[in-house]
Amino acid sequence: MGARIVGWLLLVLVAGATAFGYAVYRGRVAVPDRWNPFAPLDVRAPRGPFTALKLWRTVHDRDLCVATLERSGVAFRPVADSTTAAGCELKDVLGMTHSDVDYGGAFLATCPLAIGMAFFEHQYLQPAAVEMFGQRVRRIEHVGSFACRNVNNQEDGSRSQHASANAIDLTGFVLDSGRRITLARWNDGSADAAFLERVHDGACHAFDTTLGPDYNALHRMHFHVDMGPYRICR
Repeated sequence: MGARIVGWLLLVLVAGATAFGYAVYRGRVAVPDRWNPFAPLDVRAPRGPFTALKLWRTVHDRDLCVATLERSGVAFRPVADSTTAAGCELKDVLGMTHSDVDYGGAFLATCPLAIGMAFFEHQYLQPAAVEMFGQRVRRIEHVGSFACRNVNNQEDGSRSQHASANAIDLTGFVLDSGRRITLARWNDGSADAAFLERVHDGACHAFDTTLGPDYNALHRMHFHVDMGPYRICR
């Protein structure tokens, strides 16, 4: 008898939760966006229990991705699809110019990479700079995104995420005061090194792959970040 009652109670709870979830999805019940798994991603809003889900959903839906980017304070333009002479296809890429920070030079990016950059900036980079130095980052320095090549430039290797503008190499950050923090300070025991380590950790949450100086000598002077198929934080 007791087991039957418990079973009925569980059934009622599941039915109630399902009905409530459907009501939230249809907008019939008002729930703060932070607690609403169906609300669109806001890269500026404090992270909540469904942020990772929203980020995943955004980067896997082209229309949703572009709409989210338009609300994120990022300046970008569409770029016509093309294929290079070496066979690297640029499809659905965007020309990125700046966000709340200067990019130190325009670059091409897939929409998922652009969302990753915006999310990284607002959720990890700027909070780290304000907490550790009392000021914001005004410029993100990089050495480009698109490069039609294989991984690690190996002749017989697979295509790099750079070959589709789905990766970018970050080399440094300039604070509002003009203080410039580059990867040359990595692991030297300085405040800049501590900041870079914090930024690297944040990048691992914003991007699918983050490779830094500890990965290998080829990444000694930059963070490679991409939105490829593998989850790697090194």
